[in-house]
Amino acid sequence: MWEREVTHNGLNKYRKIRGTDRRVVEQKADMQMRAWEDIWEKKVERDKARQNIEESKNTALKLTKEAEEKIRSIENTLISYLDGEKACVNWEKLKKHEKFSVHKPVMGIAEQKIKVPVPNEPLRSDNKYLPKFNILDYLSSRRKQEKINKIEELFNKDVDDWYKNKPIIEAINQEIENENKAESDKFLAEHTRKVENWKADKAAYLACQENKNKNIEIIKESFVSGGVKGIEYMAKLILAASSYPDDFPQEYTINFNANNHILVVEYGLPLLDMLPNLKEVRYIQTKNDFTEINFNDAVMCKLYDNLIYQIALRTIREIYDADLYKNIKSIVFNGWVTAIDKATGKDLTSCIMSVQTERDEFMNISLHNVDPKACFKKLKGVGSSKLYSLTPVAPILKIDRNDPRFIASYEVVDGIDNSVNLAAIDWQDFENLIREIFDKEFNKTGGEVKITRASRDGGVDAIAFDPDPIRGGKIVIQAKRYTNTVGVSAVRDLYGTLVSEGATKGILISTADYGPDSYSFAKDKPITLMDGANLLHLLAKHGHQARIDLKEAKTILAEKQCDNKKMSVVH
Repeated sequence: MWEREVTHNGLNKYRKIRGTDRRVVEQKADMQMRAWEDIWEKKVERDKARQNIEESKNTALKLTKEAEEKIRSIENTLISYLDGEKACVNWEKLKKHEKFSVHKPVMGIAEQKIKVPVPNEPLRSDNKYLPKFNILDYLSSRRKQEKINKIEELFNKDVDDWYKNKPIIEAINQEIENENKAESDKFLAEHTRKVENWKADKAAYLACQENKNKNIEIIKESFVSGGVKGIEYMAKLILAASSYPDDFPQEYTINFNANNHILVVEYGLPLLDMLPNLKEVRYIQTKNDFTEINFNDAVMCKLYDNLIYQIALRTIREIYDADLYKNIKSIVFNGWVTAIDKATGKDLTSCIMSVQTERDEFMNISLHNVDPKACFKKLKGVGSSKLYSLTPVAPILKIDRNDPRFIASYEVVDGIDNSVNLAAIDWQDFENLIREIFDKEFNKTGGEVKITRASRDGGVDAIAFDPDPIRGGKIVIQAKRYTNTVGVSAVRDLYGTLVSEGATKGILISTADYGPDSYSFAKDKPITLMDGANLLHLLAKHGHQARIDLKEAKTILAEKQCDNKKMSVVH
């Protein structure tokens, strides 16, 4: 469960937003802040409008029209859908076809050291070694011979130096060449590594995209054939696209029974104080101020009840309209609210209305002309005559929690203490331990946890049912008694199972840690990753102690495997 608090100091507003999807919570919080900012800007506009009477009158008229439009929108909740464009699931648009956006690494040039130039071998023909004679040299043979001797000495010295320095320079250059080659090899290896990583990332991206598209195609085929996965996925998409004011919860749980073709919708309804109650804004010229006139309680209660009936009828019609192949024969709509119990001061979630409709009967109703409450009663819907009182009623049909994969469980946790290394216990004991400790966690809110058969059908080790219709639902739990870091493939598998199961959330518990790619994949998805430390903390929370030693576990498990092999050979 994700939660975010938003406040606006200028308006003295505060709201706590909660939900199972972090992105949805963040979006709702941002929209709420934008809505408050709009209100604040209008308030500022009012202050400025006081400087001009005519402008103030126009402002009051404008605000009144806006208030009327909001009320009209609430009153026409059902009609606006009937007269608007009907939503349907575009399966192709759900698929991902974006190209891999990361560019392939470009091969650069490795930095190279410059070699020391090797000087040319001295030659007698070089101008440097040709004696320059003047007229005195020609007049004195001794002077001439001295010059020749000096040139000869210089040449011999340069030749000796050249022979001495040449191997030194060549050695230096060879070392430079070796360093340059090593740097080039290193540069090439780094580039190759980057390219290989890029190829792997691209392959993983395309594989994930292909897998998602395959899942979409599978879900589409399930939708066409009336399968549970396809029908539930369609209904969720349709309800998510349904337009309501930002303050409204729009949270729901869907369950389709393919045997009797009944779809159950557990729908989170808005509260009375979420409705706009501004009737008119008047400008009082003598006071140079605005006065807001609100609807009285009786009017607001009537508006609220009418809205709730419309939401029920509209939700049912939206789903029937989107069920192109008419696989849904009946829909049960259960409307829930979460409000503060005045007796305890705590949040209380109650079902305040429930109705079941048959497709043929409902689709023959001319919803344009009905009174929403009368229509609801005609359909034998149950609910208090005053919905705004939030009087609880029993739902006509609740979400079915039966699953043939569920098996009997056994107690483990009472036998766990500080001497037990969870990473080394039997895997079935580990799964039952996870079931047991999560059962304790969910029991606080009336939930339950069941484990599946040892075949691990569909990758599900356990399924939790949280009865809260707004924050809860079906939760897939997978337990991994690992001694090595959990790779991203396990998280991908959980996400695939989550989608195929139609669950609201997935939880992966491991005795080991998760790699960064696992956390990266789980980001912005309804997935919780619990490592060994989280598991020990959860056990301690419920009064149980244990330990996790991965190194010891590897040794123990390796010895067990070796003993099993020996027993197999003997047998």
